[in-house]
Amino acid sequence: MMKKSGGVYTDHSFPVRALPGPLVVAAPTMHLQAMTKYLISFPSDALVLTDAEFPIVSADAHAVIEEARAAGVYVFGGGIAEQVAPVLVSADGSVSAEIYPGSELTGGFTVLELPSREDAVEWARKIAAACRCAQELREFMYDPAS
Repeated sequence: MMKKSGGVYTDHSFPVRALPGPLVVAAPTMHLQAMTKYLISFPSDALVLTDAEFPIVSADAHAVIEEARAAGVYVFGGGIAEQVAPVLVSADGSVSAEIYPGSELTGGFTVLELPSREDAVEWARKIAAACRCAQELREFMYDPAS
């Protein structure tokens, strides 16, 4: 049941202000640790496996991703569809088959959101062990809108 106190309605610990229009509920105050997004990746040439090794490595890599999901740090990941040619899309909407020189992107990647670079290095180590190849680690710049 909601009670009114000084123009604010309360339902348990969630304050609600009486304003014209729809009811607005404010979330309880939470203290969150700053998190940074990290790109962990490898070029396809780095993954050198036999046909027999591939399903084992795939299962091991998926197990690490499931661990990251369970830990709440997984954002996105996947492999680049190398059989589909990239295109360059200009601001005017024109499309060109010529991409930026040196911008070849192949292989697989994972984006994780973590509290520290040390944590990112540890996750990159887990992915490298699962994939049987070294991983590149990059940090995304902070963007409050993302």
